[in-house]
Amino acid sequence: MTKVILTVKETHHDNNAGPKAKIDIENFLLKDGFEKWNFTINQESVLQKAKVAYIDVPRFLAKQNDIDEIFLQYPTYSKIVTKQLVKRLQQMNSKIILIIHDIESLRLHYGEKGYIDEELRVFNMADGLIVHNAKMEKWLRDNGVTVPMESLGLFDYDNKIKLASGSNYETSVCFAGNLSKAGFLEKLSLKRVKLNVFGPNPLEKYGANIVYKGQYPPDELPNYLKGNFGLVWDGTTPITCDGLFGNYMKFNNPHKASLYLSSGIPVVVWRQAAIADLVEKMNIGIVVDSLNELDEVLPNVSSIDYSELVNNAKEVAEKLRSGFYIKTAISNLEKGLV
Repeated sequence: MTKVILTVKETHHDNNAGPKAKIDIENFLLKDGFEKWNFTINQESVLQKAKVAYIDVPRFLAKQNDIDEIFLQYPTYSKIVTKQLVKRLQQMNSKIILIIHDIESLRLHYGEKGYIDEELRVFNMADGLIVHNAKMEKWLRDNGVTVPMESLGLFDYDNKIKLASGSNYETSVCFAGNLSKAGFLEKLSLKRVKLNVFGPNPLEKYGANIVYKGQYPPDELPNYLKGNFGLVWDGTTPITCDGLFGNYMKFNNPHKASLYLSSGIPVVVWRQAAIADLVEKMNIGIVVDSLNELDEVLPNVSSIDYSELVNNAKEVAEKLRSGFYIKTAISNLEKGLV
């Protein structure tokens, strides 16, 4: 059986983890015998994206044949490229599966009926979807998506850095991300817990016990992460996860969680986040309603309990580093596509 992993890449990116999730999935599947198809778009050029959509895609696909399954990493961040890709792929007599990284109807256009209808039409044109989790699948089903779906569980993460030892419990936490989107840090101060912050666009000054530790490329970042827990949080306040991105956490599996877990670091997540169910079930972290709970909750974690969290996180890390979750999701989905 011939399988292809199809990824639309952008011409440039900074030290952010955006492209890493797609690159890692591509690399894991290449090791599993997949062929690789790539197109490159320039987000600053509408003309170049139109060329990719209407010239490059048809010309390339016209030369391909005898492909059984094509896995498209979605979204491509270009509507015209996405529509033309799916339209042309449908003409190839191959199974088309979308690997969902983000659903823009949930992330940026929540409640916008016109946008939602358009995006869900694309999903229903595929033969199957790999989605983040059961809550994302339920939302899609409730809103009219009818094709087979399989939950990923966690995003695999190619991490070659030595696992964190987890030997000393110091009630410390690390947070990595685009700090311009981490408004909650502006209002957070801690007394008994130390928070180490990594990423671009730091504040000039942070609250008590919050220390900025610099910015590193995604592949190097695990080498610098210092903290007993990795924080998965979004929004403008430490009290809850709010706004569009906070609401999105009710449906998605943040790639940030995989960064920490692939390093052997347990996580702290919002109780209402979709990923909280998995964190509790696998015992790989702690769930809280508010970051104001950290000063009370973390000092009460015993060394024995923390060791168990670390051991569980390390077991998950080995799976994340091998592409276990994407390979398993594909295998399970294929059983329903016969």
